[in-house]
Amino acid sequence: MTGLRLVSLDALTAQEVDCWHALRDANPQLDSPYFHPGYAAAVHATGREVQVAVGRDVAGEVYALLPVHRERSMLRPAGWPAADFQGPILAAGSSFPALDLLTAGVRGFEFDHLVEGLADFTSWIESRRPSPFVDTSGGLEGYLGRASRSGKDNMGQARRRTAKAERTYGTVRFVADDVDPEALDRVIELKRAQYAATGARDYFAEPDRRDLLTGLLRTRDSSFGGILSTLRAGPHLIAAHFGMRSGNVLHWWFPVYDPAFAHLSPGWMLLRELVVAAPELGITRIDLGRGDDEYKRRAKTGEVMVCQGVVTRSTARQTLRRARNSAVATAKSSPLAPGLRQIVRTFRSPG
Repeated sequence: MTGLRLVSLDALTAQEVDCWHALRDANPQLDSPYFHPGYAAAVHATGREVQVAVGRDVAGEVYALLPVHRERSMLRPAGWPAADFQGPILAAGSSFPALDLLTAGVRGFEFDHLVEGLADFTSWIESRRPSPFVDTSGGLEGYLGRASRSGKDNMGQARRRTAKAERTYGTVRFVADDVDPEALDRVIELKRAQYAATGARDYFAEPDRRDLLTGLLRTRDSSFGGILSTLRAGPHLIAAHFGMRSGNVLHWWFPVYDPAFAHLSPGWMLLRELVVAAPELGITRIDLGRGDDEYKRRAKTGEVMVCQGVVTRSTARQTLRRARNSAVATAKSSPLAPGLRQIVRTFRSPG
């Protein structure tokens, strides 16, 4: 194998893009929408440059691609900090020369959702966290056969609350693939209010991120695109979700609900409708993304691990990061941590 060549996404040849598709299609571990070239292209189209590390073997064949952002001396996965699955596009079981990323002034490649099982990154992994998913094969009936007791209970409550919402507010209408840009505006508005209420960093403070969702909503490619699902009761938009879909996988990305309807747990109502609609949509898995939110724990049918760390030759950088991670872990284990987490979970819950 030869070294890696870092080029702008725009400079990829048609043959290299074809290799991207072929490598991804052949590796089941890369079925998330985040690994589709359409995601990197959507990020790049917002004006935030995506570069791609391209690896070729001695015969000149492409064996790996890794879309990244360069920020001064650091590389980070394309879409950072909202890329919930990360890693190179390569054949299953293949190796990736991670240290070859550190050229031309690059001092590190930071990752926080690297897929598990990439042996070449083992030395730089600092921690692993679960990323839960919902197996929606067979729709609601299939899900209930695999769900935990808590998941079943919440789905049952969602059905009863849907009936209550209809009696109180009017007809409940679910749209699995809503293309209304005003509904997307409302999703972003509600999400920003949630960030403000919890003190979380406002992802949409950067205008390009709003542009990213708008561009994805307009992407109607049969193999990849944004998908907006909405739940209304009478005239009210009570819950919605914006995510990405590729093949049979839907990534749960930006779920929101109107706090005025929190008593109905509308997020669970929305999730139930999505599980019911999954067979018709051709979706067999909903990836919920990394996080310790209680609703994810209750709803999941399984989980995979994602890794955090940084590829670097600097032992000082590694020592500093480990010290920081240790301090964070200590804070989380403090007597105050459970109460703080509960406050955040109250706002993060699907309702």
